[in-house]
Parts: sequence; structure tokens; C-alpha cells
Amino acid sequence: MEQVTANIFTDTKLRGCNPGFVTTSDGVVVVDTPQLPTKAVAMRKLAESHGPIRYLINTEHHVDHIFGNYYFKGAGTVVHHQGVYDSFMVVGPNIDPFAYAAEAIPTDDPEGAEIFPDRETYFRDPNKATIVFKGDVTLRVGDHTFHLLHTPGHTRGQIAVHIPEERVVFTGDTIFHDCQTWLMESDVPQWLDALERVRSLDVDHLLPGHGPVTTTDYVATQRAVLLDWVGAVADAIAKGWSREETIARVNFADRYPVDIGQGHMMGHIQTKNAASLYDKLTAKPATSI
Repeated sequence: MEQVTANIFTDTKLRGCNPGFVTTSDGVVVVDTPQLPTKAVAMRKLAESHGPIRYLINTEHHVDHIFGNYYFKGAGTVVHHQGVYDSFMVVGPNIDPFAYAAEAIPTDDPEGAEIFPDRETYFRDPNKATIVFKGDVTLRVGDHTFHLLHTPGHTRGQIAVHIPEERVVFTGDTIFHDCQTWLMESDVPQWLDALERVRSLDVDHLLPGHGPVTTTDYVATQRAVLLDWVGAVADAIAKGWSREETIARVNFADRYPVDIGQGHMMGHIQTKNAASLYDKLTAKPATSI
């Protein structure tokens, strides 16, 4: 794993999200878990080498941020925003999260097949939160403060984890650094507000949900990505394009690659992003985009 500061570690080179952990004078706090089984087991072992795990915080409900919780059972208290808790591993119109996790095993973690549970076993105890909150909440662990900030937009339960003593924020998928942005469940106006909240933090390091560690300077780029998508779909609607035409013709595949291990999802991302924005922009009465 990459050591970002004296006490913060992350891994930006896995299929899935960028999981990480923070060491304190009274144990370890984990932020998101690896999707791949062997990576989750290895990260737990490394985290526990620094002390007992006190909390496991998930920044959102998407499977690449939460599936590894299964391998952290018995290690600390799991903490979720209400929006994460309510949508944890729920099958949606775009994806079956358990099937998506299983699909990655043969190509990205074949050794993980031996410890990958069947669906019934997994859902018996996927290691969901026992502390659930709304709005913001602050945790104190040893000599560190953890501000859990509600930053909806990418998902409704999205949070950022700000550790002022380290001058670091884990943004989750509010930031996709130099890789394709997933917009399917998004509320873009809320997301833009979330970006401004992240930008206002006094930090040296921004740990995105996907892509390399960056700084708050990247907020402007992420903002532009969102506005470009909305603008392109709005222009298509103004030109009288149908939903099918918009999906076929609005495409930002040439701008960034898909994050590690998900290159096969490029077409899916372009199609679902365009379709989602088209539906929101043409809804009556108008709904948030």
C-alpha cells in the first residue's frame, strides 16, 4: 500500500475503489474495503499490524467500496451514513452488486475463489453498520479526529472523511481522478455542492475514490467533467434528439480511461451516464439532475 502521510495508507492500484486506513495512538480506522477477497484479507492483516481496528467506515454503498467488509468481520465497529446503510448491497436497475463482485474473481483475483462466499452465506452477515448516522458526525480515536461529512451527489449517502491532524480527506467517489466518472445514480447539483465543500477543506492530500492521490486543485477538473456531461446531454435535447440518439451520440470515452480492471465497462458507463442524464433532464415535473 502507498503511505500518504506518517499515519495514512491507501491502495490506488486495485480493481475497485481506493481503500485505506489511518493509524492512531489508540488503534486503526479503516476507510472503505477492497472488493477483491485476497486483497481485503491482506489489507486487514496489514492494518491490524498497526493495532486493533476500532472503526470501519464506508464512504458509499457501491459494491467496490463495501464488499470487502465481509472479510473484516469482528474487526472494529462499522459506521454508515443512513443512505449507505439503506442501499447496502441492494440490487438496482443497473447492477446486481453480488454478481458484479463474483464476475471479477476469475480475471482479477483467481486465488480469491476459495474464500468467495455463495450468495446465501454472504447475505447472512455481510458486515453492515451497527452505527448509522444522518448529516455529519465526528469520531475521536486516540490522537486523531475523523469528521464524517455528508457530501451527496454521486450517491445520496456519500460521505467524505476528513482527518485534520493529517491534513487529508478521503473523498470517496466525489472525485474520480483521471478516470471515467460514473453518473448513473447521481444528483449533479448536489455533487457540485459537495465538490465545493471538499475544496474548502484545509488539506494537503485528497484521496479520491478512484485514481491517484491528488490535491484540492483537481476539484475544478471534476467539476468540469460533470458540467460537460450535463451540457452535452442538454444540447442533445435542445436539438430534438431522441433518448436513443442521445445515448448513441453523446460520449466522453476519449477523455479518460476506465479505472483499473474495468476497461470492459467503458460502453456501459457512456450509455448509462447519457441515459440517466437524459431521463432527469426531460422528466416532468423537472427533477434534480
